Amino acid sequence: MFAMLLGVVQVGLWAHAQHRAQAIASQALAAARTYDGSTALAYDRAEQAQDQLGGGMLHQVDVQVDRGAERTRVRVEAQVVSLLPGAGLPVAAELSGPVERLTP
Repeated sequence: MFAMLLGVVQVGLWAHAQHRAQAIASQALAAARTYDGSTALAYDRAEQAQDQLGGGMLHQVDVQVDRGAERTRVRVEAQVVSLLPGAGLPVAAELSGPVERLTP
C-alpha cells in the first residue's frame, strides 16, 4: 500500500517536472528567436529559468539550442527526483519557432 502511494506521488512529481522542463524550453526559445537573440542568450535564459523553476526537482538538466537562419529549436532533457529507488524518470521538452526578421 505504501509503495503504491509513493508511486502515485512519483507520477505527480514527474508530471510537474514535465511542465517545468517545458517552461525552461519556452524561456530559452523566446530568448533565442528574437532578432538580436543568440544561442548564448538562450543558454543564459535557460539557466535562469532552471534556477527559478528547478527547485531541486530536476537533475542532470541538458539544454540544447540550435539557432539557424530561419528556425530555432530548443530541447531540454532532465531526470526527475526519485522517491522510489531505481525509479529515475526522464522528462524532455522540445520547442521550435521561426527566427524574427526585420523586413522593409
